[in-house]
Amino acid sequence: MRFSSSSGAPPRWRKALTFAGALALSIGAVTYTGSTTSAYADVQVVTDAKTASDGKQYWVQNHLVSKDVARSANGTPKKWLLVWAGDENIADTAVKDIKNLPGSLGGGLNKVKNALPGPDFLAVVDATQGSPTYGKVVNTATVGPLVENEPHHMQYVWHKGDTIYAGALFAAATYAFDVSALPQLKLKGISLPTQTLGGSVPDAYWVLKDGTAYGTYMGGPVVPGPHAYQDGSTQIGNGFAGSPGEVVRFDQNAQVLSESPAATPQGDNAKLCDNLPQLGKPSCANPHGIQAREDLNTLVTSDYAEPRNIILDPVKQPSPYLRRPTIRTWDISDRNHPKLKAVSYLPDGPRANPADPLHSESRAVMETTVTNLPGHKGAFAETMQGGAIFYTPDITAKEPHWIEVFDDGTAGKPIYAQNDSNGASSNGGWIQTSPDDRFLYHAVQGRQKGALGPDDPGTTGGVYVLDIQKLVNAGDKVEDIKGRVDTKEKAQQGGGGDLPTVVGSAPINPGVPGAGPHWGAYDNFVLGPDGLYHETQQPQHIAVSNYFVARSGLDGDHKVNLLNLSPDGKLAVDQNFRDEFTGQVGLNFNRKSWPHGDFGNAKPHSELFVVADADVK
Repeated sequence: MRFSSSSGAPPRWRKALTFAGALALSIGAVTYTGSTTSAYADVQVVTDAKTASDGKQYWVQNHLVSKDVARSANGTPKKWLLVWAGDENIADTAVKDIKNLPGSLGGGLNKVKNALPGPDFLAVVDATQGSPTYGKVVNTATVGPLVENEPHHMQYVWHKGDTIYAGALFAAATYAFDVSALPQLKLKGISLPTQTLGGSVPDAYWVLKDGTAYGTYMGGPVVPGPHAYQDGSTQIGNGFAGSPGEVVRFDQNAQVLSESPAATPQGDNAKLCDNLPQLGKPSCANPHGIQAREDLNTLVTSDYAEPRNIILDPVKQPSPYLRRPTIRTWDISDRNHPKLKAVSYLPDGPRANPADPLHSESRAVMETTVTNLPGHKGAFAETMQGGAIFYTPDITAKEPHWIEVFDDGTAGKPIYAQNDSNGASSNGGWIQTSPDDRFLYHAVQGRQKGALGPDDPGTTGGVYVLDIQKLVNAGDKVEDIKGRVDTKEKAQQGGGGDLPTVVGSAPINPGVPGAGPHWGAYDNFVLGPDGLYHETQQPQHIAVSNYFVARSGLDGDHKVNLLNLSPDGKLAVDQNFRDEFTGQVGLNFNRKSWPHGDFGNAKPHSELFVVADADVK
């Protein structure tokens, strides 16, 4: 293993860990001993570091598999899939389950090492179809000195010149990466919790045309009590990973330009919005998904949950009203000072049961996605526990009107014939409109066995594609839209009229309940006759990852799969995208060895298709 470094960061990981430290869930600066493995015998290590606001050095350390170059043998430039992944270790597991952790403490020195916290990383994967190294990991860019970042989301799509913004859920940090010279990465900067005292638990990012980004910080102010924001308002928060959250604007180096509170001055609906500990003004302001239409000067965020009740162990839900039914729209005419315009409460649908509010259609609004074309002003949102998709035809309205347009139950059997048609607790995640507004892509993990009762068999998850052309062209008012999901039959078979219809679907882990994909990204690049990659309005591939959040009970199988996407929306799992060690379909992050050493299993949360600057038009 060859080593080189820059910017003064340590060229090797040195182990400085005790067993007590391994059990701790707090974030610490820990270094490690890397080791050459037979799987990766020739690795070049290049480190890039920056000094953060606390005066300390933070770094990204590339572990480049030297035989894998930036171009194929015939000179074709490579397309890359970046996967933001966390080290799996003892801190991800309830104490009673430690003995079951892969690579646990019961089997010798190597298993102890794998059970202790290791470095989190961005995996750089060859996504060039037809390449001899297709599907192989060619670099693991580890971050340090923070561990237990719980890598979460990046932005939804990457365009040439964009910084990669990557969130650390548990560490409340945002990393900014330079990917212009892939497969090697550089660190542009990092935002620490002391720079975002008005929020915690960063979730997702939306990059603006000027290269800056908005990020959702789902959790409350870092310190409980009153917090004064830049807009002159003061909110009372219940602390780290609580409520209310905020929207942060970053420059291209992850330095904070502004923090904007997601809470309203009067608070939210006391009946529908619970908090632990309770707040004087109840709040559902826990922004998760985020997308913007700059041409409409409008930002949309979706509230998911008070996050401490998702990530704390043991996993229990003391109140279904900790999962949110709300969407927020913002005026971003002044890019540096987003102004909250409206808080919309999603309606319940025909499946709603007052005795089981957790699985009502409106519960846990995880994601939102905007339309793209100038003639459209609509946006979609999906609910994780509610298992439904909602739409508003006009996000610029003073009070946008959202209606249910699709139930995940309608896609149950198209995904997998043995599924039932009940969309409740489908565990939907990633949702995205196609660039040309023809299709809506949606990933669902599937319902876990027993979620709806002791006899519930659960459902297989996967990805489905909806034709949304009639809906987005129906008009700017809800009254213009024909069709409704207003009966249980329509929840299982579609609402008719202008509402979406399933045109493509594919199962992930067929027959295994609740083990499908949580996140995804579409491939917005095609190789042109000039030998360069160009952005396309009709993506041909989708990548998905099968993992949610540590200690949440939705662990998946830690695989990343690619799917082929046809012009008519049909989907099929790419059988050629295989793990380099097992030979099985899908890149398996449960493995002993990585280019950065024998650190064992990893947890892939989010992914992006990216091309080096020199290779994209």
